[in-house]
Amino acid sequence: MLTAAQRELIKATVPLLETGGEALTKHFYGLMLAESDAARPLFNQVHQATGDQPRALANSVLMYAKHIDRLEALGPLVGQIVAKHVALQVLPEHYPIVGHYLLRAIREVLGPDVATDEIIDAWGAAYQMLADLLIGAEETVYAANEQAPGGWRGGRSFRVADKVRESEEITSFHLVPADGGAVVDFQPGQYIGMRLLLDGQEVRRNYSLSDAPNGRSYRISVKREDGGKVSNHLHDHVQVGDTLELFAPAGDFTLAASERPVAFITGGVGITPTLPMLEQALASGREVHFIHCARNGQVHAFREFIAHKQQQHPRLRAYTCYSDAQPGDKADAEGFLSHELLQQWLPEAGNVDAYFLGPKPFMAQVKKLLRDVGVPEAQSRYEFFGPAAALEA
Repeated sequence: MLTAAQRELIKATVPLLETGGEALTKHFYGLMLAESDAARPLFNQVHQATGDQPRALANSVLMYAKHIDRLEALGPLVGQIVAKHVALQVLPEHYPIVGHYLLRAIREVLGPDVATDEIIDAWGAAYQMLADLLIGAEETVYAANEQAPGGWRGGRSFRVADKVRESEEITSFHLVPADGGAVVDFQPGQYIGMRLLLDGQEVRRNYSLSDAPNGRSYRISVKREDGGKVSNHLHDHVQVGDTLELFAPAGDFTLAASERPVAFITGGVGITPTLPMLEQALASGREVHFIHCARNGQVHAFREFIAHKQQQHPRLRAYTCYSDAQPGDKADAEGFLSHELLQQWLPEAGNVDAYFLGPKPFMAQVKKLLRDVGVPEAQSRYEFFGPAAALEA
């Protein structure tokens, strides 16, 4: 139980976290990933190298400290953390490991004069309070997935039924249960977790579900990343007939009920989760504006799928923008997405729900452009493929 005095001590550390939080979390990850075999598979080493993961955790710790008296003020942050944890199968036994290294990092980075026994005890109690909250919320999701038709808990073997090249960079994997059973439905926009053993080391990743739910199979569409250990393994070595271990779907980037037109604005592989969302929006009768940005036609995945949907649904307006168009490419615009293009391609300012995904610089620019053309922030939603971060253009 976190006492009133401990709450005050937590709040007193906020200025330290504002100036040195990232140094603390970098030290924390360095310790834990070097020493804990149990925790290491839960974290993408690429995100460590870029600093994205330490920055994301530093922001989460800061927000938690700032709102220690009113955790409801954290808004969607808790739900986002729970969804990521569920997709990676974070379990109660992982929390003491993380807590141990977090408290050790606080003591070692802040030093004994600042990180007194009272401060460490306060943060230990605060961490346990958060851990209990997350463990309870995650267990609710695990139990619901297990009890749902076609659902399961933990890992489940899936066979690769088909492997389809969608562009020069993106390949789709059609996955069916090895046990021949049904699969749990998911909400369009969600993702699925995967566990693999590569070179004797366990790794886990999340991939967006890129096809509408059908109760029989799942599809993920994976971009080959430079230096991406898992993406390159999937592209080069996983073939039809192979099996992969999957965790049940999770994620809270889903289509909110509304009668307004909806706009999907995607860059590169960010298109993948919006494909089932597009089908859901069309089935509901909504007007849809689908804007996809890519470097050129060779890396533009699902172009034929969108064109086919456009022929079927007069309510769908689709546009493409190529930043580095090649000879023979056909796009509605060349260069980068702009204020003028959004004004042309979106309905009347404010009368749209916008969902956007893609590389971080792309999303930062889209967020600014949507604000500039008059889309209210409450009607503008996005999700990160990796750790969450601030979107500033």
